[in-house]
Amino acid sequence: MIKEILSSVFILVGAVFMLISSIGMIRLPDFYIRNSASTKAVVLGVLLILLGVGIHYNDIMIFIEIFAIIFFIFLISPLAAHIVSRAAVITEVKFWDKTILKDLQDYKKQRADKEESSSLKEQD
Repeated sequence: MIKEILSSVFILVGAVFMLISSIGMIRLPDFYIRNSASTKAVVLGVLLILLGVGIHYNDIMIFIEIFAIIFFIFLISPLAAHIVSRAAVITEVKFWDKTILKDLQDYKKQRADKEESSSLKEQD
């Protein structure tokens, strides 16, 4: 009885986090904020749902598989979000008007300096 209730709570809370993530995909103002918020909420939602499934089945092999899945999701999800966001910066996807871009401008300046110095080395 306790196992089913605890499992149901974890799965329900995970589903709520995924619902919040999907609402954020619609409501948030630009691509970068949507990408960040959805990645975090989806990872937490999947974690809670998988923990709920593990509690429901109450088997050590299931827990081992679930922890392996969670490990890879925690490993790959932030990397994928970073790669997608970096590609968006390189292709110059527009930012929200209220976004502070000082760090990005410094990054672009450093990148332009590196490209300029490498092109000068190639000419020599």
